[in-house]
Amino acid sequence: MTTLAIIGGTGLTQLNDLVIIKRERLDTPYGAPSADFITGELNGKSVIFLARHGNPHTIAPHNINYRANIWGLKQLGVTRIVAVAAVGGITEQMKPAHIAIPDQLIDYSYGRKHTFFDDVNYPVTHIDFSYPYNPKLRTLLITAAANANITIVATGTYGCTQGPRLETPAEIKRMAQDGCDLVGMTAMPEASLAKELGIEYAAISVVANWAAGTTAEEITMADIEHNLHSGMANTAELLKAFIAL
Repeated sequence: MTTLAIIGGTGLTQLNDLVIIKRERLDTPYGAPSADFITGELNGKSVIFLARHGNPHTIAPHNINYRANIWGLKQLGVTRIVAVAAVGGITEQMKPAHIAIPDQLIDYSYGRKHTFFDDVNYPVTHIDFSYPYNPKLRTLLITAAANANITIVATGTYGCTQGPRLETPAEIKRMAQDGCDLVGMTAMPEASLAKELGIEYAAISVVANWAAGTTAEEITMADIEHNLHSGMANTAELLKAFIAL
C-alpha cells in the first residue's frame, strides 16, 4: 500500500480541505519532530500531513529536526513524500507566485544533521543521489498541474542555503553562476534523508519573491505574503489533482 505524506512549509501549515482522522506525536531516536503527524483524507484519499516549521510556524529552517520528521514518516508507513516550500526566484522564468517542480538541487547549507548513516544502528552507506527528486513523482505532479490547468515551470535547480536570513545579491549571483534557478532553505537534508530511507520524494516550490539583486527593489514581507497567498491557493488545487491520479 502506498502511503502519501505532504510536508507543508512556509504558507502551508495546514491543509484546509483535509478531513482529519487522527493526530500523532511520535517519539523518535532523533528527538521531537516539528509537529504532530496528522492523518486524514483529501479528496477521499488517505494522506499524512506534517507542518515542517511547526504549527504555528515557529521553527527556523536551520533548527528543523529533519531526521525526526523523516524517520517518523517512515515509521507511519509513508512511501511517498510531496514537499511544499516557499522559495525565491533567481532565473527569469521563476516569477513570484509561480510554481516550479525542481529536478536538481545544490546544497549550500552547513552544520545540519544530514544523514542517518552516522548512527550505530545503520551501516556506512553512500546513496546514489543523481535524482534527488523522484522522476516518477515529478511526472505525476506535472501531469496533475496540466489536468488542473495550473501553469508551472516543470524543471529547475533548487539551491539550499542555511538561513534564516535571506541571501546577499553577491550570493545570488554566485548561485546563478552555479546553475541555480531557485533559492530556498529546507530542501536539504530533507531530500537526502528521504532517499536514505527509500522514500520517494518530490517537491512543489512556490516562488514567494525575486531573490536579492535580481531586481532593484527590496524584498518585503508584504510582497512575500501576497505572492504566497496566490501560489499556495494553486498548490492546494495541484495537490488535489495529484491525489486524484
